[in-house]
Order: sequence, then C-alpha cells, then structure tokens
Amino acid sequence: MSIFEKYLSIWVALAMVAGIALGNLSPALVGTIAAAEVASVNLVVAVLIWAMVYPMMIGVNPKSLRDVARQPKGLAITLVVNWLIKPFSMAALGVLFFEVVFVPFLNPADAQQYIAGLILLGAAPCTAMVFVWSQLTKGDESYTLLQVSVNDLIMVVAFAPIVAFLLGVTDIEVPWSTLILSAVLFVLLPLVAGLWTRSHLGDEARIAAFLARIKPLSVIGLIATVVILFGLQGQVILDRPAVIAMIAVPILIQSYGIFFIAYGAAYAMRVPHRIAAPCALIGTSNFFELAVAVAISLFGLNSGAALATVVGVLVEVPVMLTLVAFANRTRAKFPLTDAEGQAS
Repeated sequence: MSIFEKYLSIWVALAMVAGIALGNLSPALVGTIAAAEVASVNLVVAVLIWAMVYPMMIGVNPKSLRDVARQPKGLAITLVVNWLIKPFSMAALGVLFFEVVFVPFLNPADAQQYIAGLILLGAAPCTAMVFVWSQLTKGDESYTLLQVSVNDLIMVVAFAPIVAFLLGVTDIEVPWSTLILSAVLFVLLPLVAGLWTRSHLGDEARIAAFLARIKPLSVIGLIATVVILFGLQGQVILDRPAVIAMIAVPILIQSYGIFFIAYGAAYAMRVPHRIAAPCALIGTSNFFELAVAVAISLFGLNSGAALATVVGVLVEVPVMLTLVAFANRTRAKFPLTDAEGQAS
C-alpha cells in the first residue's frame, strides 16, 4: 500500500478540517468553485470524481462482461437493498428521530423538512463514488459497472414514484439534466477513456504498470474532493452544528445498517468478496447531486430539506472509508470463488 492509502483516514480528517477553514477564510474562492455548476453538478468536483473513477475503468475487461450474468447474487442483493429496503428504512428513521426523539429541540415545520431531505437521500443510490469505494476494496470492475448501470436504469423510472409516495407529493419533477449529465460524466466518459487506454496499452503487464503509476492520483482526487465539499459547507457547519449533528444521526444509522444488511446477505449467500464489497457499498452511499437538486427544486435553496441532503454529503466520505476498511479486514471470510466456480 502507498503512504496515501495506508494513512487515508488521517488525510481525509485533515482534508475535512482544511475544507472548513477554507470555507470560512476564503469565501470568495469557495463561491467561485460553487458557481462552476451545470444541472446541479459541480464541475470542479466532477473533474476530481472523474479522475478517481478513470483508473478503475481501465480495469474493466470487455471480455469479462459476458460472465457477469452467471453471477446474479450480487446484483440481486444490490437491487433489493436499494429499492425495496433503503428508501423506506430512511423514511422510518427520519420519522423516528424528527417526530419522536428530537421533538423537544426542533420546530415541527423544520423537522418535516429534515425528514423530506432524508427521504430524498434514501431514494437515490450512488452513481459515481461507488467506483472509488469498489477500487479501494479491490472490487470486480466489470461487475461494479454492471451494478451501477442497472441501478441508473431503475432510478430513471423508480426515483420519482418512490419519493412521491414517501413525501406525499405527486408533482415530483425529476431533474433529468442532472441524471443524464451525471451518467455521462461519471460512467460513460470514464468508461470510454478507460477502454481506449486499455486498448492502447495492449497487454495486461503494461496495463498493470500504468495503473500502479496513476493509482495515487485517485486518492489525491478523493482528498481534494473532501476539501471542496467541506469548504462549500464550512460556514453552515459552524453556524448550525447541533442541527447538523441531529441530521447526521439517522444517516449514520442508515449507512451502517444498510451496509451490514447487504454485506451479511452476501456473506450468507457465499458471494465472492470482489463482488460482495461493492454490492454492499453501492447501497450505502448516495447520489447526492440528485438528492440536493430535487430538494432545492421542491423546497428551496435555504430549506431544511436541502440542508439534510448536504449533511448526507458531509457524512458520506468518512462513513464510507470506515466501511471500506472493515470490508478489507474481512476479505478472508468470503469465498475465493462463486457458486459456479468462477475465480475471484
């Protein structure tokens, strides 16, 4: 492991502190970065995420894509968790904490806004960052691509009805521009670039050597992303720490709960670790660009719903790193092959 990977949690913690400091000491710079946005997707963050995703896409072997259909368990776990459990468990946790536990500390109207934001997070599974988490757990690149692609297709038809049902709002306007731009930026373009690079390099030895050289850039991109995300919300963190802490509680419970449901199911079903880890992590993380965009369009920029989706952004990276570390430590408990004898 490189020094960046070995001490990744320390670098991320320092990046969080640096981001908060940047947001408060240089608001003009942060404002400039925030303004570089198209369809609710920040272009600076998009470039950094692209840099993180690209190395994994080089590992996608087109010849192996035909084999993923022989391993349906990981995909089935991801789909059940993402669409039959996660949105409803997030809504239930939101109601529990903001209609019961935190009632003495909040205005009822604000509490309902926070519940709405949590629901939007729960109904939007991750598109981009899951490639990073998969790479950090040595996940199967081709299978992760399949999982993300299928989830994106389902999200096109399922996101609005689920949100409408849970919020009791029927006129949900899905920001198609955000969905399409994110899919192009974070899946299609890195995949095309990765396949071209793979074809240009030729043999597996050259591909492996190239990946070893550019791998540190992926971690640096992650750290820079954390700095920017926390910089964009630095003032909010300092102005409303108690509210942010309360919103973070159900998100933390949801994140760890969903991961262990999916990871436990993969373990019980004897799914190889290279598939099990990404299939659990994709359900744990969120498509925060979509959640933030819908929260703003439905409730406004300064709404409690928008704030709740932003807290989801802030919580996600530290939480996902702890889960990546856990997945890596438990790798040996999973089989090396699937039920059909496919080697991992």
